[in-house]
Amino acid sequence: MILSFSIGFLEVSWVDVIDILLVSVLLYQVYKLMRGSVAVTIFLGVLALYLIYLIVRAAQMELLGLILGQFMGVGVLAAIILFQPEIRKFLLLIGKTTDFNKSTSFFKNVFLGKGREHDELFNITPVIEAAKTLGGTNTGALIVFSRDSELKFYAESGDVIDAHLSKRLLLSIFNKYSPLHDGAAIIHKGKIKAARCVLPVSESDSLPAQFGLRHRAAMGMSEVTDTAILVVSEETGQLSLTRNGKLHSNLSPQELRKHIQEYLTARPEEKEETKNEVAESKSKTVNNPIRSEAKA
Repeated sequence: MILSFSIGFLEVSWVDVIDILLVSVLLYQVYKLMRGSVAVTIFLGVLALYLIYLIVRAAQMELLGLILGQFMGVGVLAAIILFQPEIRKFLLLIGKTTDFNKSTSFFKNVFLGKGREHDELFNITPVIEAAKTLGGTNTGALIVFSRDSELKFYAESGDVIDAHLSKRLLLSIFNKYSPLHDGAAIIHKGKIKAARCVLPVSESDSLPAQFGLRHRAAMGMSEVTDTAILVVSEETGQLSLTRNGKLHSNLSPQELRKHIQEYLTARPEEKEETKNEVAESKSKTVNNPIRSEAKA
């Protein structure tokens, strides 16, 4: 028997309360995905059109009602087409919370005794040294660190390399005259999986205007995947790192090393704590002097 209670003449069960709460959470997540993007304007336009359709039907305007009814009849298909980027983000968000790799890593740790620090941690000194050299010569770079996945979808958008990580190789990839420099390099378990990869661009309005497409690509990648992305500014040579949709700018090599190591050694049960640390460190990055850069 489902417990219920009455509010006036309405009888409400606990299932109804849970249903309302779940719908509220769903609508809030949809709002977060659409906030700051053109999707909000499109949604308001569709809503206004639907309200006009209701008024036309109530006024019994048959011809106009028939025309608007044709649009409403394909409303679901039109919504899928119009809101394709937002729907994709939503599905990626769900996929991040149900990642099969995380569950398999749990069984490895419990039954096989394999720690994540042994599986995932590798020598990041070549990356730090390469970033220092690239920053010193104002050479732009975009490097993605993936802890759990090889990111095959994004790796296939560029050129597959699958080579051992080294400073010289990174400098060769991001050399201004190299055909591989335009795009991102993906690093997974101590190997450069691919270069010249295309990343999703963030539509967030929280990113300062002085940051260009390279920073927006790093932010977009961190929003839809559980990765850490290193950015070397082509204009100022500053080092930045994005993770979980948060940007840490103007980092020193020591700070950069610390952020990357924290990401690579974080366990699944520590993920929520790491997100809190990222939110706290955001206040530090606000105090960092950010010089204007017209080109990232």
